[in-house]
Amino acid sequence: MASRGRRGGVPARDDEQRHEERAEQQAPAPQGPVLPPPPPVDYGVFMQGLVQAMQTQAHTQAALQAQLEAQVE
Repeated sequence: MASRGRRGGVPARDDEQRHEERAEQQAPAPQGPVLPPPPPVDYGVFMQGLVQAMQTQAHTQAALQAQLEAQVE
């Protein structure tokens, strides 16, 4: 009995895969100019900029918090 349930599920998966394959084949080719590949990313420089932005945000938040506390007092 349990083996029949398992076998019954397999064709559905095959049908889904076939449907996806047909959908991929029927998809129209993208229109417009072909763009060149993006330049390589220097992740070291990216991370330095990210850290600097986070530090700037932390300093700004601390300054605003201090200013808010000064106004409340």
